[in-house]
Amino acid sequence: MRQVRYYEYGGPEVLRIEEVDTPVPGEGQVLIRVEAIGANFVDTKFRSGGQGIFQWPLPGTVTGDVVGRIEAVGPGVDEGRVGERVATLVNDAFADQVVADAAWLAPVPEGLDVGAATMLPMGAPVALRVLRLGRLAEGESVLVHSAAGGIGHLAVQLARVMGAGTVVATVGSPDKFGFVRELGADVVVDYTDDDWPEQVRKAVPGGVDVAVGSVGGRVLRQTVELLAPLGRAVEYGAASGELGEVGVMELIAMKQVAGFSLLAWRAARPEQAREDMAEVAGHFASGRLRTVVHGRFPLTEAAEVHRLFDARAQLGRVLLVP
Repeated sequence: MRQVRYYEYGGPEVLRIEEVDTPVPGEGQVLIRVEAIGANFVDTKFRSGGQGIFQWPLPGTVTGDVVGRIEAVGPGVDEGRVGERVATLVNDAFADQVVADAAWLAPVPEGLDVGAATMLPMGAPVALRVLRLGRLAEGESVLVHSAAGGIGHLAVQLARVMGAGTVVATVGSPDKFGFVRELGADVVVDYTDDDWPEQVRKAVPGGVDVAVGSVGGRVLRQTVELLAPLGRAVEYGAASGELGEVGVMELIAMKQVAGFSLLAWRAARPEQAREDMAEVAGHFASGRLRTVVHGRFPLTEAAEVHRLFDARAQLGRVLLVP
């Protein structure tokens, strides 16, 4: 079978496809024949040799949200699951077949399109949970950063599902404005503009009730400044590469900041994490939530997918199809 690896840090060109033996599922694992892979932006940080939270050992694997059918099971897994269509997040996703833990497989509802299916294990549950962690209440204003990305474009829609009032979205270029407005954003601003915080203040003069993002650094500090009294910011990443600092005096001004990690959430509240996957599946099945697929690429064009991410050109989800 084929898989994608890299043996040095660098640009997309370091990704190479190679022939390897089919993996064998171990205790509590399954072997999945891959139908599609949802690519993740964070892997561009790992691939380029990022520091701190973006360190990834060599030889490097590429993560992703895999959809496919179970071909074999390891010890401790019901053999009746063979043939089941599932979705799961794995560290070695860019391949024809992958091994995954049976405990965190998301069943794919009958008829669900492959783009939405790739969002069941990670993207949609993260978008849902960060809004819940922010305690979004009906009628409250929401600021969604990176709103044209895989998780961000779902967060905009889920904010609407949860009854948000004004939804403000940030994107990296004006050509993404229409895309995000169609998903439900009332106001869209370009976060590369120096005055983007002023544009948000104009849209929500009283301050933002809930803000969600994964940029970190200066953007997070500016976001905290935009919060209303008792406002909540939830950060689920640091795509800028800067962790940033939030001053105590800003928090004393009746503002709150929380962090979120899907893996930490699964470890702390496994049953609720599984309920999140089931809930977002219901939203997709009902049409309340949809995944926009920017494009589908063959596995052999993994480097092209990373070039797309590096250019911040994607709208929604990017898929690889073996």
